[in-house]
Amino acid sequence: MENIKQREYPQNYDVIVIGAGHAGCEAALAAARMGCRTLVLTVNLDHVAFMPCNPSLGGPGKAHIVREIDALGGEMALNMDETMTQIRMLNTSKGPAVQGLRGQADKARYHERMKQVLEKQENLDLKQDIAEKIYTDNQGSAAGVICKTGLFIRGEKIILTTGTFLQSRIIIGEATYNAGPNQQYPANKLSDSLEDLGFQLLRFKTGTPPRISGNSLDFSEFEKQSGEKGLSFSFMSGRHPIKKDQANCWIVYTNPKTHEIIRNNKERTPLFSGDIEGTGPRYCPSIEDKVVKFPDKEKHQLFLEPEGRHTNEYYLSGFSTSLPLDVQIKMLRTLPGMSAAEIARPAYAIEYDCIASGQFDLSLESRPVPDLYTAGQINGTSGYEEAAGQGLIAGINASRSLHDKEPLILKRSQAYIGVLIDDLVTDKPREPYRMMTSRAEYRLILRQDNADQRLTPAGRKIGLVKKDRWEAFQEKQKQLSLARDYLQEQVITPTDEIEKKLKDKNSGGLSQPSSLEKILRRPEISWHDLEDLADEIPSVAHSVQQQMEIEAKYQGYINRQQKQIEEFEHKENITLPAGLDYDSLDNLRKEAREKLAKIKPRSLGQASRIAGVSPADIQVLMVYLEREKRGE
Repeated sequence: MENIKQREYPQNYDVIVIGAGHAGCEAALAAARMGCRTLVLTVNLDHVAFMPCNPSLGGPGKAHIVREIDALGGEMALNMDETMTQIRMLNTSKGPAVQGLRGQADKARYHERMKQVLEKQENLDLKQDIAEKIYTDNQGSAAGVICKTGLFIRGEKIILTTGTFLQSRIIIGEATYNAGPNQQYPANKLSDSLEDLGFQLLRFKTGTPPRISGNSLDFSEFEKQSGEKGLSFSFMSGRHPIKKDQANCWIVYTNPKTHEIIRNNKERTPLFSGDIEGTGPRYCPSIEDKVVKFPDKEKHQLFLEPEGRHTNEYYLSGFSTSLPLDVQIKMLRTLPGMSAAEIARPAYAIEYDCIASGQFDLSLESRPVPDLYTAGQINGTSGYEEAAGQGLIAGINASRSLHDKEPLILKRSQAYIGVLIDDLVTDKPREPYRMMTSRAEYRLILRQDNADQRLTPAGRKIGLVKKDRWEAFQEKQKQLSLARDYLQEQVITPTDEIEKKLKDKNSGGLSQPSSLEKILRRPEISWHDLEDLADEIPSVAHSVQQQMEIEAKYQGYINRQQKQIEEFEHKENITLPAGLDYDSLDNLRKEAREKLAKIKPRSLGQASRIAGVSPADIQVLMVYLEREKRGE
């Protein structure tokens, strides 16, 4: 302890965040904005909020998380809107529950702006150093960090957002070496520290495709994919966040020649040779994995995405690989428009350590070490959005714990972030977790358009939603109320003029007077169509118009799902004692006892979602709780 005191930094912190990726940025900003003296430690200040993989955010499920972060007062959506080069809405041919924004980022600008936000944030210090050890006090609680420089920094709460840096190893064919993403320093000793503290570590793997020089591409051979106007991630950005012309993305396909090269070099593929130990993401496989698993498929779709406005590099989405660089070049040059393609940065796989499930709570505080929180890929997830959502919750809850307040726990019925964290806590990850709309039971309620209504009041209550956002939210609520009242109260009668107007819109006639709300239920009728059918349509924001259409057209389904949520929350509101001795419940199966004791569910609902806990086990818990209630 004497040596530590000699090297102790003169400033003590309320919260220390280790890592300045997407999780770390949100965690640090949340803690600082909630009044905590916060430190962010990062391997390299030139890589704050760095995008080591795709230069984009969003997509179904992921865009929902970005909007939820925004609704709670986080920064990701605002940063994206200020720095993106293109935005589109995906799945427009499907229902609103599975539609999702996708935006292309200018990687350099995304990093620069987020770094500036952190640097200007009150209560926040940003420093470059490598954390090597978590220091604990006599009670076993996290109390500080020992850095590679030898410096000891004391902190009340520690948040680990280490991404893919723990014992990270880069793999390019036969070439392997210890490094983090984009050739950064790995965090080798921190894994040892976590194991010494009692954590069980897993080995996961992810990968990235090559970056290609745009000068070597023939764009006339590609299919153009343009952006759309009037879209934004943040509820605060308005309808036109992109100040310049939107950049184009491009579509290209692999072919039998590409697949032949992959098959001919299978013995040089680390994925199949056994050189890769970690488990990779099932829903984002490498190109060699796709070719081997789907031998009858003649082509696979790829996307060329610009890395930014001031660079000539392109990201080839869908072409992730760990094959040797010479094979990568051969594969690439079989693609249309890429016969002379030059690789600026090779594709690679990266292995890293993460912690197994059951070692952190829904608050994201770890169980082996109190006052230590984990968020992002260290918890077994993949993706910038999933990391940022966890980081925000970890930062909020570290702050609330410091002020002796209950943690913010988002329910599955309340947010995609709630689904994400609940899945991580209750289910054992077998590969890096990726959010998809299919994971959310109540996705029609958890749409991206209403994230502010679901979460902004909670963000205001905890002190993260500031005055400007709250006033904008209240104004939107007024407009929604005005629009709903108008649609329900305004009635049109079947006249010859109305019949003709409806016919012109390819809609059926009216047999009796009908409210505009009922007219808007028709699939072919939009909000703008109502302007031809009625007088004095209220002037409301475009987002309000869209939400009115969704509510009208899907009201029956929404009502049904709301009833399901009420039934779900009945179990969620039945709490389980924190110190319940599951071994004392004789009728519980052995597997259920082990899983319940390890995960320590907060509620009966959470217990019911644990793999290995059967409906009969839940019934045993219900009987126990009923007896306790009667005092038996």
